Amino acid sequence: MRFAALGDSLTEGLGDPAPGGGWRGWAALLAAAAGPHPDEPVEFVNLSRSGALAADVADEQLPAARRARPHLVSVVVGGNDTLRDSFDIHRVAEALDRTIGALRADGAVVLTACLPDPGRMLGLPSALARPLGRRMRAVNSVVHALSQRHEAVHVELSDHTWVADRRAWSVDRLHPSELGHRLLAREFHGALRARSIATGAPPSLELDGPAPSRAASAWWMATRGTRWIADRCTDLLPGLVALAALEWRHRLKGTGHLLEDRDRRATLAALTAVTRGPAPAHLPHPATAPLPHPSADPVIAGTPPSAATMAG
Repeated sequence: MRFAALGDSLTEGLGDPAPGGGWRGWAALLAAAAGPHPDEPVEFVNLSRSGALAADVADEQLPAARRARPHLVSVVVGGNDTLRDSFDIHRVAEALDRTIGALRADGAVVLTACLPDPGRMLGLPSALARPLGRRMRAVNSVVHALSQRHEAVHVELSDHTWVADRRAWSVDRLHPSELGHRLLAREFHGALRARSIATGAPPSLELDGPAPSRAASAWWMATRGTRWIADRCTDLLPGLVALAALEWRHRLKGTGHLLEDRDRRATLAALTAVTRGPAPAHLPHPATAPLPHPSADPVIAGTPPSAATMAG
């Protein structure tokens, strides 16, 4: 059993330090439990890279993954695309279709996921959060449609209750904590079990690393956090300010629905371009019967929501 993980820092494992240094993350946790038989070892290669866009996955990570000839591949990307001033849903759709299509043509089982809205989870002002929310919905619609087209194993992460649990997030509030990565691994494991691909026990929720602390949060902000904010201010902020101004103009006129319609048409056009056929009458909607949520577990039940995001 060979498992390759493609994506950005979410899949790289940021927020879940490995005991010997570096990062572990949900994909490595899943690899330990993803085999068709409980005692069968899984060869795991993590090709993801922090900051990767959908096009980076298609251009750089896909060729390496195909050379590894994996049986199972995860493709979880798109959050970084929404946080770039150069966001283009057509480019995202083309890159994802190319990646998922090639891997499925090779006979691999492909794992995909819809991600939470970064603007809402970061607690941005509504005029800034709404444009990012529409971008994330566009990406999720494309991922959902392409997952159906290519028969990928797809999980809906955008509306899970544990996404708002502060304990599921690392000190930067941008990447999952060890608990968050373990919950992600269990989500994907549940999807594989539903397809009878994985038959063993799911990854454990028992933590083996330190929980996020206020001191660690302050240290991250003083060292890495300011750099991340500066990068986003340089790359995203000018365009986001322009989008916010457009939001306010439409809101004052009562024509906000026009922006929704515009982005919806762009998403449909992007899907039409990659499927080489007529656009669907309606954008794909998350499954009405989702897999069981781990939020029923007492370790995460009853916790009030707070800001978090999977972007990165």
